[in-house]
Amino acid sequence: MKLGDLAIARIGLGTNRLTHTPEHVEFIRSAVEAGVQMIDTAHLYTGTQSEKTIGEAVTGTPNVVVVATKGGFNPGEGKPDVLRAQIEESLRNLRTEAITLYFLHRVHPDTPLEVSLGAIQEQVDRKKIRFVGISEVDVDQIERARKVLPIHAVQNRYNLADRKWDAVVDYCDEEGIVFVPFFPLREGHSAAVDEVARKHRATPSQVMLAWLLKRSPVMLPIPGTLSLEHLKENLAAQKIELTKAEYESLA
Repeated sequence: MKLGDLAIARIGLGTNRLTHTPEHVEFIRSAVEAGVQMIDTAHLYTGTQSEKTIGEAVTGTPNVVVVATKGGFNPGEGKPDVLRAQIEESLRNLRTEAITLYFLHRVHPDTPLEVSLGAIQEQVDRKKIRFVGISEVDVDQIERARKVLPIHAVQNRYNLADRKWDAVVDYCDEEGIVFVPFFPLREGHSAAVDEVARKHRATPSQVMLAWLLKRSPVMLPIPGTLSLEHLKENLAAQKIELTKAEYESLA
């Protein structure tokens, strides 16, 4: 799939439990070698340890890796001065001159969306951020955001059982915006999933990921794991082609 002008694999890696240890640095390196091209993190994950681990692991790698990070999660953190400080710290943690994809982590009533994105636009102008995304937003908020700057990705909670943001998925599909569902495997396991899994000699998790991929061509799930075995299983879900009947039986 395409993120701007970059072609990347359709299943990434979530890292909200990643701590800064030699074992986890090696895990990230192995994940990239296994085919992960999108690694999702955030300024707040494990007290910035996630970013630091990824920065150490991917620095100098010859592989194509999009590292996406986020800032502005808590109330008050969408203010321009706070966002600027978080972005600068993320750049240091990731050991990079520019963040490939940066999300405004949350929109809070204390700071207008346009003000927060204006601060991020400053960093785009400085070439410190290449692509911009927003998280946990509705269609109206996406359209407001696009009046400030181009939006390349949206990250909302979404999985087989939790489809509150169906309208956002459809909007992103129509507009060519990457949709990154977080907690893609948190819910949705059912007898129907088990039945389809048996037919494909796959795991239930692989089937739930395959359903997401069939739901929309702009879908890029980021299942989190600290196991290389599980990560490889997740990546293998890209090879599962659900029939229309199978897809509908799960929906």
